[in-house]
Amino acid sequence: MKTYTLTGIILIVIGIVALTYQGITYTTHEKVVDFGPLQMTAEKKETIPLSPLLGGFAMVGGIVLLVMGNKKN
Repeated sequence: MKTYTLTGIILIVIGIVALTYQGITYTTHEKVVDFGPLQMTAEKKETIPLSPLLGGFAMVGGIVLLVMGNKKN
């Protein structure tokens, strides 16, 4: 596979994932109480939002790379 074609396909997949999920959620563990043998933790969910613009730009960039890769043949 050509480099442009492979990069274009990867960008299109990233764009579809960004448009579908619209954010990455992960869980962190935080100590609430640490008093001798007594320890308590709390789970905290954090979200990193992904803009739909990011997904759109990735898809457009991937399509452009696919077209450029096909024109070079």
